[in-house]
Amino acid sequence: MKIVCLGDSLTYGFGVKRSKSWTRLAQDKLGIEVVNEGINGDTTSGMLSRFYNVVCARSPEAVLIMGGANDLIVGAGLGIIKSNIMSMAHQSVSRFIDPIIGIPTKINPENVRQDWAEFSDFGKVVQALDEYRKWIKEFCKAFNFKYIDFYSEFEKKAGDEAVDLYIDGLHFNEKGNEIMAEIFCCSIINFKNNKNNKNSK
Repeated sequence: MKIVCLGDSLTYGFGVKRSKSWTRLAQDKLGIEVVNEGINGDTTSGMLSRFYNVVCARSPEAVLIMGGANDLIVGAGLGIIKSNIMSMAHQSVSRFIDPIIGIPTKINPENVRQDWAEFSDFGKVVQALDEYRKWIKEFCKAFNFKYIDFYSEFEKKAGDEAVDLYIDGLHFNEKGNEIMAEIFCCSIINFKNNKNNKNSK
Protein backbone atom coordinates (compact mmCIF):
# COMPACT_ATOMS: atom_id res chain seq x y z
CA MET A 1 0.00 0.00 0.00
CA LYS A 2 1.16 3.52 -0.78
CA ILE A 3 -0.11 6.75 0.80
CA VAL A 4 1.02 10.20 -0.33
CA CYS A 5 0.91 12.90 2.36
CA LEU A 6 0.43 16.27 0.66
CA GLY A 7 0.79 19.39 2.74
CA ASP A 8 2.93 22.11 4.26
CA SER A 9 5.49 22.21 7.09
CA LEU A 10 3.20 20.29 9.44
CA THR A 11 3.40 17.37 7.02
CA TYR A 12 7.07 17.91 6.19
CA GLY A 13 8.07 17.78 9.83
CA PHE A 14 9.75 21.18 10.12
CA GLY A 15 12.45 21.36 12.77
CA VAL A 16 13.26 17.66 13.20
CA LYS A 17 15.53 15.19 11.40
CA ARG A 18 13.94 13.41 8.43
CA SER A 19 14.19 10.11 10.31
CA LYS A 20 12.15 11.64 13.14
CA SER A 21 9.35 13.19 11.04
CA TRP A 22 5.94 11.71 11.75
CA THR A 23 5.51 10.43 8.19
CA ARG A 24 8.74 8.42 8.43
CA LEU A 25 7.78 7.08 11.85
CA ALA A 26 4.36 6.09 10.48
CA GLN A 27 5.92 4.34 7.50
CA ASP A 28 8.18 2.29 9.78
CA LYS A 29 5.31 1.39 12.08
CA LEU A 30 2.76 0.50 9.38
CA GLY A 31 5.20 -1.23 7.05
CA ILE A 32 3.79 0.56 4.01
CA GLU A 33 5.09 3.31 1.73
CA VAL A 34 4.25 6.75 3.13
CA VAL A 35 5.45 9.46 0.73
CA ASN A 36 6.10 12.84 2.36
CA GLU A 37 5.12 15.63 -0.03
CA GLY A 38 5.02 18.38 2.55
CA ILE A 39 6.72 21.66 1.63
CA ASN A 40 7.57 24.24 4.26
CA GLY A 41 5.52 27.39 3.70
CA ASP A 42 3.26 25.87 1.05
CA THR A 43 -0.34 26.96 0.61
CA THR A 44 -3.33 24.95 -0.58
CA SER A 45 -2.96 26.70 -3.96
CA GLY A 46 0.61 25.43 -4.13
CA MET A 47 -0.58 21.96 -3.17
CA LEU A 48 -3.21 22.03 -5.89
CA SER A 49 -0.67 23.17 -8.51
CA ARG A 50 1.57 20.16 -7.85
CA PHE A 51 -1.25 17.71 -7.18
CA TYR A 52 -0.99 15.83 -10.48
CA ASN A 53 2.78 15.39 -10.44
CA VAL A 54 3.22 14.36 -6.81
CA VAL A 55 -0.06 12.51 -6.22
CA CYS A 56 -1.83 11.35 -9.38
CA ALA A 57 1.37 10.37 -11.20
CA ARG A 58 2.31 8.08 -8.31
CA SER A 59 -1.04 6.23 -8.32
CA PRO A 60 -1.23 5.72 -4.55
CA GLU A 61 -4.12 3.95 -2.86
CA ALA A 62 -4.79 7.03 -0.74
CA VAL A 63 -3.70 10.63 -0.27
CA LEU A 64 -3.69 12.65 2.95
CA ILE A 65 -4.46 16.28 2.12
CA MET A 66 -3.66 18.72 4.92
CA GLY A 67 -2.99 22.45 4.65
CA GLY A 68 -4.51 25.89 4.97
CA ALA A 69 -2.63 27.57 7.82
CA ASN A 70 -0.16 29.30 5.51
CA ASP A 71 -3.00 30.60 3.34
CA LEU A 72 -4.44 32.29 6.41
CA ILE A 73 -1.05 33.56 7.58
CA VAL A 74 -0.61 35.47 4.30
CA GLY A 75 -4.18 36.76 4.37
CA ALA A 76 -6.00 34.44 1.96
CA GLY A 77 -9.69 33.91 2.63
CA LEU A 78 -11.30 30.67 3.72
CA GLY A 79 -13.14 30.46 0.40
CA ILE A 80 -9.88 29.90 -1.47
CA ILE A 81 -8.79 27.18 0.96
CA LYS A 82 -12.12 25.39 0.79
CA SER A 83 -12.14 25.52 -3.01
CA ASN A 84 -8.63 24.07 -3.22
CA ILE A 85 -9.33 21.28 -0.74
CA MET A 86 -12.55 20.38 -2.54
CA SER A 87 -10.78 20.33 -5.90
CA MET A 88 -7.99 18.05 -4.67
CA ALA A 89 -10.42 15.68 -2.96
CA HIS A 90 -12.60 15.28 -6.03
CA GLN A 91 -9.60 14.96 -8.35
CA SER A 92 -8.44 12.12 -6.10
CA VAL A 93 -11.74 10.29 -6.49
CA SER A 94 -11.64 10.72 -10.28
CA ARG A 95 -8.23 9.00 -10.26
CA PHE A 96 -9.46 6.18 -7.99
CA ILE A 97 -7.34 7.51 -5.11
CA ASP A 98 -8.96 7.55 -1.68
CA PRO A 99 -8.85 11.13 -0.29
CA ILE A 100 -8.27 11.64 3.43
CA ILE A 101 -8.49 15.20 4.73
CA GLY A 102 -6.24 16.14 7.63
CA ILE A 103 -7.55 18.58 10.24
CA PRO A 104 -4.58 20.83 11.19
CA THR A 105 -3.31 20.98 14.75
CA LYS A 106 -3.49 23.91 17.14
CA ILE A 107 -1.38 27.06 16.83
CA ASN A 108 -0.14 28.69 20.04
CA PRO A 109 0.03 32.39 19.06
CA GLU A 110 1.73 33.46 22.30
CA ASN A 111 4.68 31.18 21.48
CA VAL A 112 5.06 31.95 17.78
CA ARG A 113 8.54 33.12 16.75
CA GLN A 114 8.86 36.89 17.00
CA ASP A 115 9.71 37.46 13.33
CA TRP A 116 6.71 35.39 12.28
CA ALA A 117 4.44 37.10 14.81
CA GLU A 118 5.34 40.46 13.29
CA PHE A 119 4.51 39.13 9.83
CA SER A 120 0.91 38.12 10.53
CA ASP A 121 -1.95 38.47 13.04
CA PHE A 122 -1.93 34.98 14.51
CA GLY A 123 -4.94 35.75 16.69
CA LYS A 124 -7.02 36.06 13.53
CA VAL A 125 -5.35 32.97 12.06
CA VAL A 126 -6.39 30.92 15.10
CA GLN A 127 -10.01 32.09 14.79
CA ALA A 128 -10.13 31.28 11.09
CA LEU A 129 -8.61 27.84 11.70
CA ASP A 130 -11.41 27.04 14.14
CA GLU A 131 -13.99 27.80 11.45
CA TYR A 132 -11.97 25.85 8.87
CA ARG A 133 -11.81 22.74 11.07
CA LYS A 134 -15.60 22.74 11.42
CA TRP A 135 -15.98 23.08 7.65
CA ILE A 136 -13.68 20.10 6.99
CA LYS A 137 -15.95 17.85 9.05
CA GLU A 138 -19.07 19.15 7.30
CA PHE A 139 -17.43 18.76 3.88
CA CYS A 140 -16.29 15.20 4.57
CA LYS A 141 -19.70 14.24 5.92
CA ALA A 142 -21.45 15.71 2.86
CA PHE A 143 -19.28 13.78 0.38
CA ASN A 144 -18.53 10.71 2.51
CA PHE A 145 -14.80 11.44 2.65
CA LYS A 146 -12.50 10.24 5.42
CA TYR A 147 -10.73 12.71 7.67
CA ILE A 148 -8.15 12.55 10.45
CA ASP A 149 -8.74 14.98 13.29
CA PHE A 150 -5.13 15.68 14.25
CA TYR A 151 -6.32 18.73 16.21
CA SER A 152 -8.59 16.95 18.70
CA GLU A 153 -6.55 13.76 18.91
CA PHE A 154 -3.29 15.61 19.53
CA GLU A 155 -4.81 17.63 22.36
CA LYS A 156 -6.27 14.44 23.82
CA LYS A 157 -3.04 12.44 23.67
CA ALA A 158 -0.67 15.26 24.65
CA GLY A 159 -2.81 16.51 27.52
CA ASP A 160 -1.23 19.11 29.79
CA GLU A 161 2.17 18.79 28.14
CA ALA A 162 0.89 19.80 24.69
CA VAL A 163 2.44 23.28 24.83
CA ASP A 164 5.86 21.76 25.57
CA LEU A 165 5.76 19.71 22.35
CA TYR A 166 6.02 22.79 20.11
CA ILE A 167 9.33 24.26 19.02
CA ASP A 168 7.95 27.62 17.87
CA GLY A 169 4.20 27.71 18.48
CA LEU A 170 3.51 26.06 15.11
CA HIS A 171 5.71 22.99 14.68
CA PHE A 172 6.42 19.97 16.84
CA ASN A 173 9.54 18.52 18.42
CA GLU A 174 10.38 14.82 18.16
CA LYS A 175 7.88 13.84 20.84
CA GLY A 176 5.16 15.80 19.05
CA ASN A 177 5.99 14.02 15.80
CA GLU A 178 5.69 10.69 17.59
CA ILE A 179 2.16 11.61 18.65
CA MET A 180 1.28 12.72 15.10
CA ALA A 181 2.53 9.37 13.79
CA GLU A 182 0.45 7.51 16.39
CA ILE A 183 -2.69 9.39 15.38
CA PHE A 184 -2.06 8.73 11.69
CA CYS A 185 -1.31 5.03 12.17
CA CYS A 186 -4.38 4.42 14.33
CA SER A 187 -6.59 6.18 11.78
CA ILE A 188 -5.20 4.24 8.80
CA ILE A 189 -5.62 0.94 10.66
CA ASN A 190 -9.21 1.86 11.57
CA PHE A 191 -10.01 2.83 7.98
CA LYS A 192 -8.61 -0.50 6.77
CA ASN A 193 -10.52 -2.51 9.38
CA ASN A 194 -13.79 -0.74 8.56
CA LYS A 195 -13.27 -1.46 4.86
CA ASN A 196 -12.57 -5.12 5.54
CA ASN A 197 -15.65 -5.39 7.73
CA LYS A 198 -17.83 -3.93 4.98
CA ASN A 199 -16.34 -6.27 2.38
CA SER A 200 -16.96 -9.32 4.58
CA LYS A 201 -20.67 -8.61 4.87
